[in-house]
Amino acid sequence: MELWGRMLWALLSGPGRRGSTRGWAFSSWQPQPPLAGLSSAIELVSHWTGVFEKRGIPEARESSEYIVAHVLGAKTFQSLRPALWTQPLTSQQLQCIRELSSRRLQSCPLCRMPVQYILGEWDFQGLSLRMVPPVFIPRPETEELVEWVLEEVAQRSHAVGSPGSPLILEVGCGSGAISLSLLSQLPQSRVIAVDKREAAISLTHENAQRLRLQDRIWIIHLDMTSERSWTHLPWGPMDLIVSNPPYVFHQDMEQLAPEIRSYEDPAALDGGEEGMDIITHILALAPRLLKDSGSIFLEVDPRHPELVSSWLQSRPDLYLNLVAVRRDFCGRPRFLHIRRSGP
Repeated sequence: MELWGRMLWALLSGPGRRGSTRGWAFSSWQPQPPLAGLSSAIELVSHWTGVFEKRGIPEARESSEYIVAHVLGAKTFQSLRPALWTQPLTSQQLQCIRELSSRRLQSCPLCRMPVQYILGEWDFQGLSLRMVPPVFIPRPETEELVEWVLEEVAQRSHAVGSPGSPLILEVGCGSGAISLSLLSQLPQSRVIAVDKREAAISLTHENAQRLRLQDRIWIIHLDMTSERSWTHLPWGPMDLIVSNPPYVFHQDMEQLAPEIRSYEDPAALDGGEEGMDIITHILALAPRLLKDSGSIFLEVDPRHPELVSSWLQSRPDLYLNLVAVRRDFCGRPRFLHIRRSGP
């Protein structure tokens, strides 16, 4: 996603990142029909911007622009043809805008649904993905994780002189954003996507079907902390393991924005006392799942690179080395590349 899209996600979703503490103003607003005479996109944006501002919704104009653009079939208001800005909307479109805006303005701040769930879809790496609560909403940073994996696959393919056709395991697939993005950009790849939540498995299936990528993905309901579950994977060994695991420090969970706590599955966020519970499970299993010189790519908390490095040093029997740390677009150490380097 281009920078504007990343910024827009942060603006509209409220939390921005897993550890954000951004609050919300209380609203006693009750849904009302648009003012008489409002008919064009520009007029509707102006009207709802005023309502959002009055009721304490952050980034009021961006919220209203995105809702209006969605109803008109566009990703952003700026991408609409100028002729559509002033063209009268149908009564059905006006009603849809009112209903979506009303959901953004429910009476209790703890009930304000993220725009991604309100619209029922979100763009990730150019793919339009269905979004439903409580499945974790993919963040902009995760697009950078995908880009790093693609870079690594391209470099390896160039080194061996053949097109990239990796076998990839994603741990904790959620909406399928990572897996489906990789499949769409690596046409010879195959993916096993696992998640312990039925809602995530169902949504990944739906998104794979929508994008016609179902033939190259195996979606498995599996709790990765259960050792015996991994003995029945249909393919292997893996070239790559990719994961955006739960990594919020447990003590930070109460500081998350109200929208996250109200709608997103806490199990997709809470990583335990130091945010490392699932990360260490992945690393402990990796030598049994990876090919020799296979790689693990993880999205983590900025405090984790040092913690992961220390943990790996304490487990030389795993033959895993932290080979690179990459910063996100805000300059925070966010992504890890770990490679298997032994038997």
